[in-house]
This record gives sequence, structure tokens and C-alpha cells, in this order.
Amino acid sequence: MELITQRSRQTTDSRQAGLVMAALQLAAQRSPADITTADLARAVGITQGAVFRHFANKEAIWLAVLDWTTDSLLARLLSAAAGHGDHPLPPLHALQAIFAAHVDFVMEHPGVPRVIFQELQHAQDTALKARVRDLMQQYRMLVMGLLQRAQMQNLLLPGTDLPSAVVLFLGAVQGLVMQSLVSGQVQAMAAQAPGVFTIYLRGIARSAIPPTESTP
Repeated sequence: MELITQRSRQTTDSRQAGLVMAALQLAAQRSPADITTADLARAVGITQGAVFRHFANKEAIWLAVLDWTTDSLLARLLSAAAGHGDHPLPPLHALQAIFAAHVDFVMEHPGVPRVIFQELQHAQDTALKARVRDLMQQYRMLVMGLLQRAQMQNLLLPGTDLPSAVVLFLGAVQGLVMQSLVSGQVQAMAAQAPGVFTIYLRGIARSAIPPTESTP
């Protein structure tokens, strides 16, 4: 009985993961609001009824999508900030690595910003919007921590407003993402991101950061 239960759990986890990935892939092609459970069922090769054996409703699927996004994006950003050597990246290098990692993540998963931006358009509070707020709060804390380190190391211009610098950092990434969605050229972000980050850095840093082997 225990073996059967474990297999059932593995099957459920695998199917849920497949539906989450299918939702993101479809969201990259059209509005998430237009994606039905029938669309998701076809994408993973199961019946529509089978979808509801793994998720109670469509909102539960999008909640799972946002949970996956939070876990995956934050893991990617934290890994980028840590670097690959024995010593942590200097804070401004870490900010640069995070910026590049976020852009790479969106290029790999263009459905993610479509899901997030659509949810934020709703005036009322929802469980989905709460998930987005949680993601953004953790992201802001990560960026703020790096800016505080940079300030303590005297790397920032005197009088730099750290909360505003966090807002500008996130806004720069989101602006790149939004323009790529409007133009339909998501991959163009790879070429645009370094220049955008350089302009951001000129507004807060005492000097340009020197390249290191760990800098992407």
C-alpha cells in the first residue's frame, strides 16, 4: 500500500508540474485569461476531467504557476548574487549579475511576466495578487541588502536614496520586460540589458564597476 501511495504521489507531482509548465508556455503565446483547462489538458495529453484530479480549479493552477515562479526566480537571483567562487561577489557586481539573471529568466519563460502583469491589473485583492506581492517583497529585500552593503563599502554616491534605488532597479528590469512584450522581441533584451544597467549604475555608483571573472 505504501509503494502504491508513493507512486500515486509521484504521478500527481509530475502531472502538476507538467500543467504548470504548459500554462506558462501557453501564456507566452496568448493572454492567460483566455487559457482554459481544456487548453491545458490538450497541452499535456490528458482529459479535462483529469486536470481537476490534480488541481481544484483554474485559480489553483495559476497559484501553482506563481509559486513555481517565486521559487525558481529567487533561486536564480540568489545563485547569481552568490557568484561561483569561494568569495561572494562585491555588491555592485552582484546587482549586475541579478539584473542579467532576471533578464535570462524572462527570455526562457516569457509567459511569466504576462501572468504577473495581467494579475496586477485587477483592482481587487486576490490570492494570486498576494503571491505576486510576496515575490516582489522578497526581490526588494535582496536588492536592498546589496545596496546597503555597497553603501557601507562607500561604493555609492553620497546621499543615495536606497529605497528609490531599489524602485529604479526593479523598474529598469520591468521596463525592459514590458517593452519586449509590446514589441514581441523578447530575445532583444539580451542586447539591451547591459546598457540599461550601465545607465542605472551611473546614477548611484561612485565609479563604474571593474569587470571580474564572475561578472556575466
